Amino acid sequence: MRDLLPEEAKARRALGRCILERFALAGFALVTPPAFELADVLERGLGTLDPSEVLRFVEPESGEVAALRPDVTPQIARMIVTRLHDRPPPFRLAYEGTVLRRRSGRARTQRQIPQVGLELAGVAGPEGDLELLALAADALAAVGLRDFTIDLGNAGIVRALLEGVDAGVARDVSEALARKDEAELRARLDDARAPFAGALCDIVRMHGGREAVAEGWRLLATTPAAAAAAQLLELFDAATEHGLGAHLRVDLGDVRGFAYYTGTIFQLYAPGPGEAIGAGGRYDELLARFGARMPAMGFAFDLDSLAWALRAAGQVPPREPRVVVVGTEADPRVQRLRARGVPAVHAPSRASALTWARAWGFTHVIDGAALVDVDTGRESDDAVGFVGGDRTE
Repeated sequence: MRDLLPEEAKARRALGRCILERFALAGFALVTPPAFELADVLERGLGTLDPSEVLRFVEPESGEVAALRPDVTPQIARMIVTRLHDRPPPFRLAYEGTVLRRRSGRARTQRQIPQVGLELAGVAGPEGDLELLALAADALAAVGLRDFTIDLGNAGIVRALLEGVDAGVARDVSEALARKDEAELRARLDDARAPFAGALCDIVRMHGGREAVAEGWRLLATTPAAAAAAQLLELFDAATEHGLGAHLRVDLGDVRGFAYYTGTIFQLYAPGPGEAIGAGGRYDELLARFGARMPAMGFAFDLDSLAWALRAAGQVPPREPRVVVVGTEADPRVQRLRARGVPAVHAPSRASALTWARAWGFTHVIDGAALVDVDTGRESDDAVGFVGGDRTE
C-alpha cells in the first residue's frame, strides 16, 4: 500500500477525471462500488485472476468471509442484476477505484492498482467491440498519449481449438502459448494427442498486422476456430476504417483469460511501463453467473502505468495558477482569485510566501503590484491584471 502526496494525488485526480469525462460524453454513467464485498460474490466473477490473489477477511458482525475487491467487473455485474434490473439495456457504466491483489506486477511494487474503467452490457458482437476500442483510443488521445498500441486477439480461437482437451493439458498448452514456446507447445500437444495440434502450433507465429490475422483466417478456415478468426479479421478491418489502423496489432495465439473471455480481447501498450496500461475483453457468460444472460464487454486503464507512459512521452500536466498573496486572509484579492476558481492563500511577507509557495507547488506570489513567477523568479507589475480587479484598488 502507499500514500499519494499532494503533487501525485493532484495529477492522479486530473488523469482520472479527464478519462471519465470522455466516457461520460459517450453516455457512460458513473457508479461507485464498495471497496469490499462478500467473497462468494466477487469470486463468482473473478475471471482471469487466481483466487490466491484475493485478500480475504472475516466480517466481524456477520461472521461472513469478505474480500477486498481484486476486480470491479463482478461488482458491476451484481449491480446490473440486483440494483439496475428494472432499467432497459444496454447498460453503459463507468467507474474509478482501487483494486487490491496479493501479487504485484513486473513493473510495480504495490499491491493496489488504481483503475478507471467501463462496462458495456447488452450490446453483442462487433458493434460493442468497436465501441470500446474507439473509446479506449479516444481517452488516450484526450490525456495526450499518441504513441500506443492496441494488441488485439480473440479468446474464442484458443477456446475452440482446445475444446474437449483435458483441463490440465489445456492449462499447460496455454502457458506454452503465452510464452511463445513452440517446442514446449509441440511436446505438450504430442503427449495429449490433441485433435488440432497443428493449428495450435501454427498460431504461435501469427502475430503482427493485418497479414497475420488474414493468414490465420485462411489456416483456421476448416477448424472449430474459423468463426472466431473471421470475427477478429472483421473487427480489425472495422477498427482500421474507424481510424485506428496505425495502432493495431494482432496475436491469434493470445491466451489471456481464454477460459473467462468469450471473444474479443485486447491490451493497450505504450513506451515506458513495460506492462499493459489497460486491458479488456468480451465476457458474454459472466452475467449469467449472477442470474441474467446478457452479452457484455469492458476494459480498464491502470492509472499508475498510464501516468508512467505519459511521463515517458514527455507529457507534462498543464501548469494551472495557484497564488500566494502577501497580506491577510481578509485581503480582497484572495477572495477575488478564489471566486475565479484560482486557488489562493495569504502569507505575511514575500520571503515566507516564496518559501511556502515553492514547497507546496504554488505558481505565483502577489506582493502589492508585483507578480512573481515562483519557478523562474521573474517579476512583473501585472498583479492587478492577473487578479482581474480594478487598477484603482
